[in-house]
Amino acid sequence: MAPAPRRLACVWLGLALAGCASTAPTPRGEVKGAAAAPGELAQSDANRMATLAMRENLEGLLRIADKLYRRNPAEWRKGGASSREQALDQLRTAIVQRQHWAPLQGRRDIAAMGLALAPEFAGDRVAALIHATADMIVTAHGGKTEFFLLDGVDAQHLYNAARNVETAVWLLAQRRNAQGQPLLLADEIGAQGRNLSFEREFGKIIARLDLLATFTTEKYRRAAISYVQGIVGGTFLQFLPVR
Repeated sequence: MAPAPRRLACVWLGLALAGCASTAPTPRGEVKGAAAAPGELAQSDANRMATLAMRENLEGLLRIADKLYRRNPAEWRKGGASSREQALDQLRTAIVQRQHWAPLQGRRDIAAMGLALAPEFAGDRVAALIHATADMIVTAHGGKTEFFLLDGVDAQHLYNAARNVETAVWLLAQRRNAQGQPLLLADEIGAQGRNLSFEREFGKIIARLDLLATFTTEKYRRAAISYVQGIVGGTFLQFLPVR
């Protein structure tokens, strides 16, 4: 018979393994596919990937806007909204319909991002930054949010968009207003805990842009390789006469 300490260790090991094998559900969500739509018949796999990435990037920006409004409630009040929810609805509509955002003074793309991150900007900085970043991302995709067989995207523009988001995140963390305060309260590491949710959301957007840029480049590279394989392989893959 094994010594008592060894038997006790075996019991604890068995309990630990039983816990690992537990079938108790863990509520962490699940992957959900979109319902099939007729328009998908005019989409290649690459088109569909670009469309889904765009959808997630815009939704990610709106999630960031919600988080920023919660930490900076004075911002949504600057726009005249009666609530944070109304401010988010107005922002969503402007992004989806590609409307101009008045406080950005007619600027679009990276020019609008620069204004939104200027210390002297006095409007709703959350809405301005999110609207400008969304406009920059859509512009990098050729001004489209859905992609079909005749559509293409420029890999370098997507790569540049990812770097622009990185730059915006850095400026948001480093720049201060005239009073020496952060332009917006975002990520926080302190005695009360750690809140890095903004960095995670921005990181997802950057990762999607980089992946799509790489995939786009790879698609054209693989097409060239497949063409050469077809020429070279044609000589060796022909049926040979047997009589």
